[in-house]
Amino acid sequence: MPVTPRKGWISTDRPDSHGTVHRNAVVYPCSGTLAKPGGAVAPEGLARLIGSGRAGVLVLLDSPMSTTHLVAITGQGLGSVGRHLRVLLDAGLVGRRRAGRSVLYYRTAAGDMLVRAQNP
Repeated sequence: MPVTPRKGWISTDRPDSHGTVHRNAVVYPCSGTLAKPGGAVAPEGLARLIGSGRAGVLVLLDSPMSTTHLVAITGQGLGSVGRHLRVLLDAGLVGRRRAGRSVLYYRTAAGDMLVRAQNP
């Protein structure tokens, strides 16, 4: 089972008092996008303006993502990501749309302009 922490561990079979063996898991660090802590790095000026966590979420939304995807990439908790998205949505920097059962968030033109202004 892949996980985002940088270390893995092994769980072994363990019999209970009735002789039933309970198998646990081999847990190992994942590779690829989820292995990169924090995903995209927010520009320093933008991070100072709106906060590093919120700026990181805004930078990552160059393509639509669900809250679950943002949680996996950023390593932030679901509540934190949800609060960041709410503030960015209220500010008009991100929008949202439904895709099946998921809600996808994306940067608006104003959000794109704010991120681009940090990278002349």
